[in-house]
Amino acid sequence: MSERERPAALSRREFLKTGIVVSAAAGLGGAGRFVPKVYGRAKTAKKMIVLGLDGLDPVLTRRWMDEGRLPAFSRLLAQGGDFRPLGTSLPPQTPVAWSNFITGMDPGGHAIFDFIHRDPKAYFPIFSSTETTGASKTVRIGKTVFPLSSGQVRSLRKGRTFWQVLEEAGVPSTVFKMPTNYPPAESKQRTLAGMNTPDVKGSYGIFNFYTNTPATLITEAGGGGRVHDVYVVGNRVEAELPGPTNSFRTDAPETAIPFQVFLDPENAAAKIRIQGNEFVLKEKEWSGWKRVRFSLIPTQSVHGICLFYLKEVRPDFKLYVSPVHIDPARPALPLSTPESYARELEKRFGPYFTKGLPADTSALENGVLDEAEFLELDRMVYEESMAMLEYELGRFDEGLLFFYFSNADQRQHMFWRLNDPDHPAYDEGLARHFGDVIGRTYGEMDRALGLALRQADKDTVVLALSDHGFASFRRGFNLNTWLLQNGYHRLQRPWKQAESQLFDNTDWTKSRAYGVGLNSLYINEAGRERDGIVRPGPDKDNLVREIVRKLEALTDPKTGERPILKAFIGKEAYHGANVDKAPDIVLGFNRSYRISWQSPLGGFPKEVLEDNTQKWSGDHMSAPDVLPGIAFANRKFTAAAPALQDLTASVLAVFGVEKPREMTGIDVLE
Repeated sequence: MSERERPAALSRREFLKTGIVVSAAAGLGGAGRFVPKVYGRAKTAKKMIVLGLDGLDPVLTRRWMDEGRLPAFSRLLAQGGDFRPLGTSLPPQTPVAWSNFITGMDPGGHAIFDFIHRDPKAYFPIFSSTETTGASKTVRIGKTVFPLSSGQVRSLRKGRTFWQVLEEAGVPSTVFKMPTNYPPAESKQRTLAGMNTPDVKGSYGIFNFYTNTPATLITEAGGGGRVHDVYVVGNRVEAELPGPTNSFRTDAPETAIPFQVFLDPENAAAKIRIQGNEFVLKEKEWSGWKRVRFSLIPTQSVHGICLFYLKEVRPDFKLYVSPVHIDPARPALPLSTPESYARELEKRFGPYFTKGLPADTSALENGVLDEAEFLELDRMVYEESMAMLEYELGRFDEGLLFFYFSNADQRQHMFWRLNDPDHPAYDEGLARHFGDVIGRTYGEMDRALGLALRQADKDTVVLALSDHGFASFRRGFNLNTWLLQNGYHRLQRPWKQAESQLFDNTDWTKSRAYGVGLNSLYINEAGRERDGIVRPGPDKDNLVREIVRKLEALTDPKTGERPILKAFIGKEAYHGANVDKAPDIVLGFNRSYRISWQSPLGGFPKEVLEDNTQKWSGDHMSAPDVLPGIAFANRKFTAAAPALQDLTASVLAVFGVEKPREMTGIDVLE
């Protein structure tokens, strides 16, 4: 065949177009899950790089630009780019805000209103973004249960993603660790799951700590850690690494892998043996990734990866093991689209962090890792992300590349106390060593932007955004305690108020309102809640407005400030097909305030307001106007105050793609 007769190689855009047509015609695969409907064809061959820099605050960004600490951000503006504070979501929580950007809708459209929703028929907190169901058909032989159908993990977010819309128009995309994109939305595009991706136990991340000294941990929803009491006998420690529940067994036991630690009798070092793998660690040394396999039945196993850190050999023995991440080479749960993308990255980089938020904030909060150890772990996360960004930029030749960094968000949560002398957890000694962690982290985000700008040519649009800003979290508001004290909630045994959890002490026949989640308040509505007593219509509307007025009038006797800057009425604040699922009231906190630690899951501490003495000291649960995010571009913005949904419309407009009708934003880029 001559060169003239040989078919030309397909570009990624042409391949995507062909794949959609073929699968739709044959009724195969993804075509059955979302029906391609073209809202406009791509008109240009432009490229776009979008960096998601979670939690960057516009005030801090501008300050450090002025001080010369963010040269890439400054260079972008000097070369004709633009900067705007970015309107965030209501509430400005990470899963809510990124869902706004993903779908181009507010929560009334995409149905993610909080980290935590509630089941109105059980008054029980549930995670907002995903739902996992077991096999619908099984057969039992003895104590073993064999599934005859597959279980399912599905996203609860509604609406199409912008990269699905781009796909329908033939624009190829790579979307790297987009928050709340677990499980990954059905697509032929290259996507890797981000925040909400669980560990192998199905949790947000449970570390394991092995020690021969007494230790207790603060528990938290969906994650945290576990202490294992061990004994050093003859310089040897016997232990077990917990794994997922074995759903093949009728009693659903927890799986576990035994391992041994052999302490060097003279040196601060130890040898660890697990599943035939042996390695030596010095004290204060990380292991690198170790593969583990949890057997369920002879033909079924769950594969994971974890890190070991030998914190101390003697006089006390202390060994930290990270949450067991899903092994990207053999994923037990969906990690990417196509499925081969996660494995492709593993072949190039080896095992990598797959858990949604890999920084172990729980280990730092509980003193299992100190500040330096936490930062060393998160440095590994950052350097891995930078290497993968460089790889994706190196092969980026058309379409869209979105790439996400979690480091600034997680470090601001944990280190804000050391920048705020008025914070209850401020420590002058620690501040001398770690007071500039946040500033240095913004510098690391600047490095990522610099890498993207060096790769971009004159036709490449570069956009850097954050989902929200940040502020100090000094005081916690116990919403359910406030409802109790103001007569909107009733306990069966008032003398056990402090021990109440998950509403286990609530008298629902006399309770008119309750709080679940970080910003959400619900009315105990008749016909909606299991034991609802408030009639829908005028009775409910009047109660909602009464509670709103009282919340906004509340004053903190310690500071004289209003903890609730604005209480939003859900059905008035949101728009779209899922407004009926919204909380009845959404709390917009003032700076320095946030929901307490116990209230989100149905707890009733004694005090309405309390000092936050924990290391988790920065937050972003404020009213949206208080904590906007950032939007930087190498093009001019046409709006003084763009919002997240506007950037969604702008991404589509860069490629000449008409936005779908349900998307509410407008194009704000020249």
